[in-house]
Amino acid sequence: MSEDEAAAEFHAFFERHHAELSRLAYLLTGEADAADDLAADAMVALWHRWDRARRAGSAAAYARGIVANLARSRIRSTVRERRRVLLFWSHRPERTDGPDMAAVMDVRAALDTLPFRKRACVVLRYAFDLSEKDTAAALGISVGTVKSQTSKGTAELQRLLGTRAAGELVGRGTR
Repeated sequence: MSEDEAAAEFHAFFERHHAELSRLAYLLTGEADAADDLAADAMVALWHRWDRARRAGSAAAYARGIVANLARSRIRSTVRERRRVLLFWSHRPERTDGPDMAAVMDVRAALDTLPFRKRACVVLRYAFDLSEKDTAAALGISVGTVKSQTSKGTAELQRLLGTRAAGELVGRGTR
């Protein structure tokens, strides 16, 4: 394949999948501003590996994997930065109040409470309607791990949101 053909093929891929990858990045990180940046970074990384991604059979799955890895790195660096800030301000006594039970917890807040792998499995399975196999490929984990993490993630969402709200979130059933 010539370089011009590869560029045209990649451009078509970009047009078809950039919005989806941005949405995935948002659902994994919860940061609207960072979502487009992560999707763009993933596309740049994909372009550098375009031949390998095409040969892998599913460039979209390859791109989702890149987004998931970039999101994981961003979350980890954010956590590290928050810990540094907390250490800096730790000389002040911390005041801790009980949780505000009257506050309404939305799906975004509930997803934020899940560990990354559970959140990624639930998001890819239900928000992106990926199969267990495609989810496993995107995250670089086994299908069994996808099943386990998705089950545990939806159970946690049911606990946090209530059975009815969580059922509506995941489409009333497993896929």
